[in-house]
Amino acid sequence: CTHYLFIVVVAVNSTLLTINSGDYIFYTDWAWTSFVVFSIANTLMTVVGAVYYLTFTGVPGTASYYGLIMQVYTWVAKVAWFALGYPVDFIVHPMWIPSCMLLDLAFWATKKNKHSLIFFGGVLVGMSMPLFNMVQLMLIADPLETAFKYPRPTLPPYMTPIEPQVGKFYNSPVALGAGAGSVLACTFAALGCKMNTW
Repeated sequence: CTHYLFIVVVAVNSTLLTINSGDYIFYTDWAWTSFVVFSIANTLMTVVGAVYYLTFTGVPGTASYYGLIMQVYTWVAKVAWFALGYPVDFIVHPMWIPSCMLLDLAFWATKKNKHSLIFFGGVLVGMSMPLFNMVQLMLIADPLETAFKYPRPTLPPYMTPIEPQVGKFYNSPVALGAGAGSVLACTFAALGCKMNTW
């Protein structure tokens, strides 16, 4: 029962994280910077929970199942926010399932080796999530246009939409997010494994 509760808690938190970081991405000129934070934060939510669940059951495929749970929770949250009056393109939900599939693949291909899962799986998730998330961002409506079209009456001053500054992080948030994510995801994966030894 405990591990199912853990999964539910992480899935719910991941939806809140998605909404909050998505809000930040759309309403500030720090879009590229916040995308890196968005990538690392979602890598944390994915890797810790998926590795914990995967090593708990020892069955390749459970990481993908975990990613599916997170995805469904976020879709539900997206519908709820859309019902509150937000434009559907505003709510950015990260793509967890492909990265979780890579985690399963690393675990399966190395014959359930926990250390390989930490290193190979961590790097694969850390490098793939920013790529999948940026592809999705490119397919939706222009964030700045959306921000001006749907102003929020209670918007705080620091969230006021303004023209973005060009060139932050050499205009490559995917590269920075993937680099930071691949390093940190190994630590996150180790934490997920460690949770099964307490």
